Amino acid sequence: MELPLSALAVGEGADIVRVEGDMSRRLAQLGFTPGTRVECELTAPAGDPAAYRVRGALIALRRRDAGQVRVRRRA
Repeated sequence: MELPLSALAVGEGADIVRVEGDMSRRLAQLGFTPGTRVECELTAPAGDPAAYRVRGALIALRRRDAGQVRVRRRA
């Protein structure tokens, strides 16, 4: 089942299925590409932004931008 990256809880990982929307090119440049493993590592006290570990880098994304990345939790 696909869900937005922004739905992951801290410590939870998933595989990227697709990236959509106006930020897709920039997110791809940052390493958010289909088939890549991603993990939510930190969130701000209010929950926005959140930091995600992707390809060894820690990238902070606003909830709106993270919502454009569709992921699938690993079984």
